[in-house]
Amino acid sequence: MRIAFYAPLKAPTHAVPSGDRRMAGLIMAALETAGHAVDLASTLRSYEGEGNAARQAAIRARGAAEAAALVRRYRAAPKHERPAAWFTYHLYHKAPDWLGPEVGRALGIPYLVAEPSFAPKQANGPWADGHAAVAAALARADAVLALTEDDAECLRPLVRAPERLLSLPPFLDVAPYRAAQRARAAHRGKIAAELGLDAEPPWLLAVAMMRRGDKLASYRRLGAALGRVTDLEWRLLVVGAGPARAEVEAALGPLGGERVVYAGARPPEALPAFYAAADAFVWPAVDEAYGMAVLEAQAAGLPVVAGRVRGVAEVVRSGKTGVLTPAGDDGAFAAAVRQLLDDRRLRAVLGAAAAASVEERHGLAAASATLERALALAHAGA
Repeated sequence: MRIAFYAPLKAPTHAVPSGDRRMAGLIMAALETAGHAVDLASTLRSYEGEGNAARQAAIRARGAAEAAALVRRYRAAPKHERPAAWFTYHLYHKAPDWLGPEVGRALGIPYLVAEPSFAPKQANGPWADGHAAVAAALARADAVLALTEDDAECLRPLVRAPERLLSLPPFLDVAPYRAAQRARAAHRGKIAAELGLDAEPPWLLAVAMMRRGDKLASYRRLGAALGRVTDLEWRLLVVGAGPARAEVEAALGPLGGERVVYAGARPPEALPAFYAAADAFVWPAVDEAYGMAVLEAQAAGLPVVAGRVRGVAEVVRSGKTGVLTPAGDDGAFAAAVRQLLDDRRLRAVLGAAAAASVEERHGLAAASATLERALALAHAGA
């Protein structure tokens, strides 16, 4: 089947890397793995983050014009080149879908959405139009896929029928991470030589963009927590870059210059080596939906210490694949890190369980099967 794909927040071709861009690309890959032809219908970014009504209206107008142009193009195309379904990834009040519902309605094809977010408190806020558009899109959708139970709870009252809401756990292609895990010693040696990093002490790893807001808040929490375990030998390897680099360095500076090594931004294909080379992944995950980096770390056999926030608890099985600590509790986070630093065997046990859990529950094959069920459901009820 030919599927038109759209990500209103950030297209999979967007220049700036993020977990959102990564998941958009993975959903396209999972659909292709299931045997479908997937076309990126549009790269229009509907995101407006300041609550500016005039900008929102302009984006909505561009969306209406693009939706009309897409309908004309699809109607003029040979039948085998027209989409048989429309699939939108990640819509919410700041980035509503102004294309899919209109194109789906005009062409009479099923409309599916994955990882929508609906916050009732936004009904009368500065993004009220976007909030209403999300509600309308969910009511129109033939299948809705929630990546976490946290999201599903707010979505249930809005879908057309309970059976149209499916669970799609966050996922990835595990193959590059398992390959990196098998070559751990080589990756560790290469990274140590490149960055001048002592290979003997345990390496703690953080992988995240350096931007203000929740990411910077996580870096600050991380610095505060790790400041409580400076009596032990370890190094913190930070992979990431962004406009808040100076603030991140200020947050981690008290740990000591010799302890913190910055690797800068790395392309997605280079990340498995960093995960595999480290000894533990540490990230407070302030207000993160689930944390794509948390999932990637586990795929490479890395135990995780993270904050117990939102959907992170659905990705990390605390006590089995890592350790989750109460949000904002620096002391508990530090104690969990200390436990892993002190116990090499525990790190190995948790890491092995993490890799197995991701392969079983969060792999590309499992996601493809769920997406296939969603498409069948959508076509049956469209």
